[in-house]
Amino acid sequence: MNLSNFDLNLLRVLDALLRDESTFRAGERIGLSQPAVSAALKRLRASLADPLFVRKGQRIVPTDYAKSLEVPLRQALDGLGTLLAGPAQFDPSTAQQSFKISGSDFFSELLMPALALRLLEMAPGVKVHHVDLLARNHVASLEKPGVDMVLLPKTELPGWVDSTPAFNAPFVVIARRGHPRLKRNNVAPGSAIPLDLFCDLGHAVFSPEGNLKAMGDAALAEAGRERRVMITLPTMAGVCAVVSDSDLIAILSEPLARRMAPRLGLDIYAAPVPLSPGLIFLIWHKRNTANAAHLWFRNLVLEVLAPLDGAIRD
Repeated sequence: MNLSNFDLNLLRVLDALLRDESTFRAGERIGLSQPAVSAALKRLRASLADPLFVRKGQRIVPTDYAKSLEVPLRQALDGLGTLLAGPAQFDPSTAQQSFKISGSDFFSELLMPALALRLLEMAPGVKVHHVDLLARNHVASLEKPGVDMVLLPKTELPGWVDSTPAFNAPFVVIARRGHPRLKRNNVAPGSAIPLDLFCDLGHAVFSPEGNLKAMGDAALAEAGRERRVMITLPTMAGVCAVVSDSDLIAILSEPLARRMAPRLGLDIYAAPVPLSPGLIFLIWHKRNTANAAHLWFRNLVLEVLAPLDGAIRD
C-alpha cells in the first residue's frame, strides 16, 4: 500500500472500532457520526484489502487480520500522541485520572488501604482499580490499553516490558492459634516446625490455577521430602480463612501473615527448611515509561510498598 495515498485519520477510526466493536460507540469515542464511521470503514476495507469486521448479532467482530493490527496500532497512536503532546506535566492535586493495577489479593490488604490514604491527601481526583491477575497470562494483560501495571513475582519478561523490584519479603508458616498437634509437640509460635511434623500436617496452598506445587516445595524436594497438600485456593485471604478454621497449615508471605494473624487468630512459625524470600516486581508496558502521570503513580505505589521489604518483626 502506498502510504502517501492513505488517509491517516482512518487509523483513529480503526482503533476505535477495535476497542468498541460497534460503529455507533466508536463514533461516540472519536466524535464522528455513525454514517461517517461506516464510510471510513468502507475506505479502510478497500485500502487494506480485508473485510476487517464481520457482523455477529448486534456487534461487529474483527477478522484475524484486524486483530493482528490492534496492539501495534495502539502503540503507534500512543507514540504519536506522546510525540505531539510536548513536555508532559502532571499535577496530582488537580488530576482527574484512573489507574488499573493487577495483582493478587495480597495487595488488597497491604497496598490498597495505605494507597487510599495517600490518594485522599495528595490526589483526590485520582481513581485506582485493583483487579485480579489473569491466570497463566499475567504479563499479556499489559498489551491492551486498560491495565497500567502488574505486581507479580520475578519472572521472564518480554522486551516490550519495563520493570523494577518493589519489595523482597520472607515466607513463614501459619497455623490456627492453639493448633493441637503443634501444642502436643511443644512447638511454640516463632520456632521452626519439625520437618516430619511439617510434612505430615495437611497444607492449604495459594494457587489461582489449582497447582499442588508452590512456594516451599522445591526446598522440600531438595531435602527429599514432600508435604501433604489438601486444599488449594485462588486467594491468600481464602488460605488464611481455611487455616484459621481448621488444623491445616500454610506457607505465607510474612507481611501478610503479620497483618492477618491478630484478625483471624493465627500463630506464626518458621519453616523447617530455608525458604528463599519472595521478590515482587512492578511491571508495565514500555509505552508508559516516560508518561508523567504513570511515572508519578508508579513511584507512589513503590513508596507505599517499600516498608514491606525484608522481614517484619514484632
